[in-house]
Formats: sequence, structure tokens, C-alpha cells
Amino acid sequence: MHYLSTRGDAPVLDFGDVLLEGLAADGGLYVPREFPALSVSDLRDFAGLEYHEVATRVLAPFVAPSLSVDDLAPLTQDAYSTFTHSDVVPLSALTGGEHLVELFWGPTLSFKDVALQLLGRLFEHELARRGSFMTVVGATSGDTGSAAIEACRDRAGIELVMLHPAGRVTEIQRRQMTTVDSPNIHNVAVDGTFDDCQDLVKALFADRPFRERMRLGAVNSINWARVAAQTVYYVTTAVRLGAPEQAVSFCVPTGNFGNVLAGDVARRMGVPIDRLVVATNHNDILARTYRTGEMAMSEVRPSTSPAMDIQVSSNFERLLFELGDRRGAALAADMARFRAENSLALAPEALAGLRAGFDAGSASEDEVSATIAAVNEIDERLIDPHTAVALTVARRDAPAGGWTTPVAVMSTAHPAKFGEAVLEATGRQPELAPPLASLANRDEHVTALPNDLATLRDFVRSAVQ
Repeated sequence: MHYLSTRGDAPVLDFGDVLLEGLAADGGLYVPREFPALSVSDLRDFAGLEYHEVATRVLAPFVAPSLSVDDLAPLTQDAYSTFTHSDVVPLSALTGGEHLVELFWGPTLSFKDVALQLLGRLFEHELARRGSFMTVVGATSGDTGSAAIEACRDRAGIELVMLHPAGRVTEIQRRQMTTVDSPNIHNVAVDGTFDDCQDLVKALFADRPFRERMRLGAVNSINWARVAAQTVYYVTTAVRLGAPEQAVSFCVPTGNFGNVLAGDVARRMGVPIDRLVVATNHNDILARTYRTGEMAMSEVRPSTSPAMDIQVSSNFERLLFELGDRRGAALAADMARFRAENSLALAPEALAGLRAGFDAGSASEDEVSATIAAVNEIDERLIDPHTAVALTVARRDAPAGGWTTPVAVMSTAHPAKFGEAVLEATGRQPELAPPLASLANRDEHVTALPNDLATLRDFVRSAVQ
């Protein structure tokens, strides 16, 4: 397997290089030269396998020849042994007929653990093989930070610098990051939005001499390994809901587009996925793009679902690459125009392709609260605001005549991580899971920085030294 940049002007790399490189040298994102195929026989076989075994089978073509199956299998088994549910990603049914894909059984109670527990081990394995080190720099709107920190803490050869927007994550999310007392973990609170944090990270990568000197690596979903790892739970969920004989639709709460993109990758590999529904909160650039054909930035407004408070969805570039017949130079020009003008009109064929394979909708804060309350009343269970965004859109925007396939709603975080919003909607305080119960009594380790590239560059240099 070899990997190309979406912007067409970076070296073609194998998986090991892509894993450590993260962002391509031309500012693009790496994608596989071709998507491996899953056969009907494969999907039937998966029904009898454990999650880590499916992960090894699905991911093996993506990582070859950098890793053999014998290399990969113990890494997947070790990564998913950290989850507290035997199914790793279990399913549960709601009275309304939808199925919740419970992605929050990992160490930090977020769907980000599914990819990052494996990514940390992949980093360590590849660095040990090369006798090298790396400086991982990431940006988080909430859950990526704690999941990345948990995956990378105390791992040989890795220094991790994690940026979050000051005052724009929940207290629990912040404390999950800042109370980790490991010498290779460095938390930064940036005076700005998540998009500001993400832009700072991309700017560090764009500084080629600094990038090479610090050996920067990416833990955000700009790193292809994140997307690849997330394809696995689309496969396992589809199989449990009837694949390959039965197609399945997914509704995905969406910020940076990595999670729903993984569903599109699974579909390209042969998983029978009918509709992929992109669900946003009131920061609705993706829903507006789908509706109007113009990708136009607007102000980021805080919400009860902060992981989705985004106006620049990095992974949407990977989809645009596919919808534009993989014309890298044309996409590079489009992305430059978007950043210069804060808007981009999609080409007619790209918009048609988007609408052919996806649906999209947004949920208001009032709708999110009402959905949390309804699920509590009818199903006697609590869901977090991100899950509620997706469930709202899945129910409100169902096709005329109803869904013709099983509908799987991605439940991306434990409700206790967003206790204030859940309490306000239901009158019930979610019980703190054991990983969260002691956070309030731990000291925090965090550095406040302005939204300034030179200051961040100095901090990274100092932290690594």
C-alpha cells in the first residue's frame, strides 16, 4: 500500500512514513493509492470474530508492508484490551427503532479512544523499529486531547504537545488532559477557538525546517491511521445489523469529518452502507455546504457539544479529493482559495457526488436538549449532547416513508463527560464513571499561551529539549 497527498505535490509514502509524517509536505492529507476490498465472504467471517481480530483483518492491507499481520495482531489485541466492554463497540436499541453504536467504553470514555489506543502503540512500534523519536503536536475541541494523552503517556520516543481552546471545553474534558502527570505530556490552553488551535498545528507542520528538526507527528485525524482505525467499527456494526445481506445507514455527529469519512472508506471497501448522515450542531458549515453547494465559514459559537464547534473540517478535503477524481493540483488551488476568501463553491460534479452518498442536517441547542430529555423519559437512559445531535437529525430528517435500512447512530461520548447539559435537560446527574471520579482532586498541569505561532514554536522547542 502506498499513500498520495490530496494536493498532489508531496512524495508517495508507505504506511510507516505516513504514520510518522501526519500532514503531507504540500499541506495536503495522505490517502491510500487504492482502497482494499472486503468480500462478502470476509464480512460473513467477521461475524464470528472478536473486535481486535476484525481490526487486524481490516487494517492489514493499509499497513502492509510496513507491518506484517504478525506485527499488527498483538498491537490490536493490546489496544482493545483497555476497553471495559467485551464487545469493545457494542450496540443497543432504542424504542424509536434506532441502534446506538456505543463508542465510549475506552479509557477516556470517548470514541477517540478506538483509534488512538491503537495509534499510540503503532507510534511506539514504528519508532522502536527505526530507533527514533517524535514530537506529537495536536489540537483538540474536547475529546481528542485526553484520548491522545492516554494513548501516548509514558511511551518511549514520544513527546506530546496538546492544544485546546481556553474556556471552550468542559471542565471534565480539561481535567482529563491537564491532570495527567507524565513527563512527556505538555498541555497548552490557547486564547482562541479550536479552529485557531488547528491552524497553529498546521502552521507548525508547514514550517519545514522546524518540522524536521523537532520530528513533528500528528495525532489529529489529519493522520491517516486515525481514519483507518475508525473504519473497523463501521464494519463490525454493519455485520451485527445484517451485512452483507442487509445494507445499513449511519448518522454521525460531525465536527472535523474524520468519523463519518471512515464510514465512507468502509463503504468504498465494500461494506453495504446506504446513507451516511452528517449531523452538525449550530456550527453547521457541513450542513450548509450540503444544502447550498458553498462551503462558507462563519463565526464559531459555543455549544453543549463542543467537539463539534468547528468551521474548518479538515477531513472534508479527503472527500473532496475523491469527489474531484483525485485531481490534486485542482484541489490545492481550491483549498488555497477557501482559506483566502473563507468560502468555496463546490464544482457541480462534486456537489452531486456529495448528495448521492450523504445526507446532512443540523440540530439546535433546544432540539438537542429535547432529545436528551425524550431518551431519558422513554428509554430510561442518558445520552450525551453529541449523540443527541445525531439522533435528532436521524429522527427529524428521516426519508419520506421512513428508513428502509437499519439506522445506526454513533454515540460518541459517555454522558458523564457532559453532566451539566444532561442534568439541565433531564434533571438527572449522570453518575461519574471511575475514570472521572477522582479528577477534581488532582493538580492540573497546563500552560496558557496566546494565539501566536512564534510563541507556540518556542514552547514546543523548550518542551522537547
